[in-house]
Amino acid sequence: MSMGAYDDDEHERRERKNNEVDLSEDDDRTAYHGSVEYDSGESTEELLDQFKQINSE
Repeated sequence: MSMGAYDDDEHERRERKNNEVDLSEDDDRTAYHGSVEYDSGESTEELLDQFKQINSE
């Protein structure tokens, strides 16, 4: 079989593997703790002016 050739057996093996994923109901989402900070560097008025300028072009 050449490199990159389609392999039915491999496709079926991967399908079986993907169908065996255990989705138990007791899985909890991971809780993330922390904060996010960002600085846009521009005031709200400057951003609105820029938005209006972009829309008018």
